[in-house]
Amino acid sequence: MSASLPSALLQSNLHSLPLLARGKVRDNYAVGADRLLMVASDRISAFDVVMDDPIPGKGRVLTQMALWWFGQLADICPNHLTGDAPESVVAADEAPQVAGRGMLVQRLQPVLIEAVVRGYLAGSGWQEYQAAQAVCGVPLPAGLRNAGKLPQPIYTPAAKAELGEHDENITFERTVEMVGAKLAAQIRDTAIALYTRAAGIAARKGIIIADTKFEFGLDQTGALVLMDEVLTPDSSRYWPAANWREGINPPSYDKQYLRDWLETAPIDGHPWPKRPPPPRLPLEVIANTQRRYEEALRVLTVG
Repeated sequence: MSASLPSALLQSNLHSLPLLARGKVRDNYAVGADRLLMVASDRISAFDVVMDDPIPGKGRVLTQMALWWFGQLADICPNHLTGDAPESVVAADEAPQVAGRGMLVQRLQPVLIEAVVRGYLAGSGWQEYQAAQAVCGVPLPAGLRNAGKLPQPIYTPAAKAELGEHDENITFERTVEMVGAKLAAQIRDTAIALYTRAAGIAARKGIIIADTKFEFGLDQTGALVLMDEVLTPDSSRYWPAANWREGINPPSYDKQYLRDWLETAPIDGHPWPKRPPPPRLPLEVIANTQRRYEEALRVLTVG
């Protein structure tokens, strides 16, 4: 039985604008030559596979959280928002698809580096540390534990992959080869400054941002601009501070709950091999994932 709910938007379908691409979550439409309309659907991905079942309201949560964070961080780095209402560029009958989940943004030249910043050891970072006492070539002290706080945030970039492929963790030196020393250093320093500001804001709300990834583009003048989503539960690990303990994986506000379920989800009696097709999501898993996203938005922006 499909777990999809009528209130969910699996994908947008706008007839008034040309579709440029559908990503894992966002549908991007051209608005003239210099702007994009990004519509956050309710799709959810895990292990780089998009699930067949959406999470109702997830796209609105992501959009509202990203807009909130753009406002908190605007003095550190300019962002891609135009300030115009997304509904202003679509036909009247399409407004319900866009309201609350659309962002009208500048069209930029993307920098094909995911600027990952980690403040805690978790996920692949913890696995790398156990094997090499380093993460993406960044050496770390001995004796750190799973979910442990790092002495200071570290920058561990990744090379962006095509849709459906895994992003590749790379060293800072590799980013210098890709974009040059000046831009590579600017991206690193800006990403660390953004994470540091955000982690402090979240901490006052009782939330730990264990790690996150930023994406940047260049405008027509060559200036660095923060783009795409920012500090959402899709791009970050959000932990309730009250439940955090070193040595164990804390409960989370992000999609780690879904990942954990997928680790044991059977297909034809065998564990899912983490490639298409994905298993169907039970209603309970959809509801619990939805609740975590909504709680993250509420705690962060309302408190």
